[in-house]
Amino acid sequence: MNEKTGGEKPDQPEKNLGRRKFIGGASAVATAALLAACGKKEEPAKSGAAPAAAPAVAVKPSTVTFKMQGAWGAKDIFNEMAEEYVKRVNEMAEGRLRIDYLTAGAVVKPFEVMDAVNKGVLDAGHHVPVYWYGKSKVASLFGSGPINGCDAQQTLAWIYRGGGFDLYNELLKKLELDVVGYFCMPMPTQPLGWFKKPVTSAADMVGLKYRTVGLAADLMQEMGLKVTQLPGGEIVPAMERGVIDAFEFNNPTSDMRFGAQDVAKNYMMGSFHQAMEFFEIIFNRKKHDALPKDLQAILRYGAEAASASNWWTAMDNYSRDLDELANVHKVNVIRTPKSIFEAQLKAWDVVSKRLSDEDPFFKKVVESQRAWSKRVARYWFINDADFKLGYEHIHGKLGF
Repeated sequence: MNEKTGGEKPDQPEKNLGRRKFIGGASAVATAALLAACGKKEEPAKSGAAPAAAPAVAVKPSTVTFKMQGAWGAKDIFNEMAEEYVKRVNEMAEGRLRIDYLTAGAVVKPFEVMDAVNKGVLDAGHHVPVYWYGKSKVASLFGSGPINGCDAQQTLAWIYRGGGFDLYNELLKKLELDVVGYFCMPMPTQPLGWFKKPVTSAADMVGLKYRTVGLAADLMQEMGLKVTQLPGGEIVPAMERGVIDAFEFNNPTSDMRFGAQDVAKNYMMGSFHQAMEFFEIIFNRKKHDALPKDLQAILRYGAEAASASNWWTAMDNYSRDLDELANVHKVNVIRTPKSIFEAQLKAWDVVSKRLSDEDPFFKKVVESQRAWSKRVARYWFINDADFKLGYEHIHGKLGF
């Protein structure tokens, strides 16, 4: 060191030059590495140009947050299924998009989810199309309609492969609903429901005050029932007050969790009234379309991933809870008589013709589904194994 100035000694120019070269080289390497991490190439320096300033440190993009509300009570297994979708989207989006999920009633009532998403009060919703059936009875055909010749798996395939999506979007446009919708979870056939007394024929159902929703309401009214449409959380109180005599909701797990077994002991299994339902996941179109294409793809393909996950969750829970209803809660589990299925088919013939005559678009959707089912379900029935025969060979006669 120079004792007078405290600076570098003038007799060490080569050593100091070497150190400057080392520092400069290290800085260049660091700059190149940072640019490479950002997907950029370092531009060659122009002759006589001043050295380029060091690039700014890469900033993590801000998170887009969507507020989604479900139509399901806090204890309903459908909330778990909605959360399976949310979890998959959030993990795949890696912090660029996050869905915050809210249970029914957090912002709006279950039947108001579509309106809230359409108006931007909510960014997204998780429900079923039948919950906005009041806008158009056609809505119920997209996953809550009575029999069309297919089961729920095959009808969901119609949505994605058979032209159903185009018809769904045509309906949204007709109704001026500014939303984007995806579908998932082909639900098992819904039970006929819970009755204070078992029903052995369609005649036993005439005059009953019965809860259902959507086109199932039209079907049951045609069969002579007095129908009240209620969301899931209002069913048990209505049964306790005598507002309804019988009801259906969806499945053994949901039914048991809201206490169906406490207000009725006869559980009739199997029905055509809602034999092909699935969830509808909706987004405000402006919010959806403002996302980059890859995040839009995550929202769509996340629904397909959740479809499988929801089905696995259903198989595990529905079967276990049906056993619990029968063995612990002493519920009388009964297969719906064939005569009631036949009466439902006759009633649906009347209802579907009437609605098709009233609304050409209703007819267009029904005919599309029937054309699909004629080919797809035919293949299935011709090819499918007799699984009931196999089950009874291994486990013995089916029943409780």
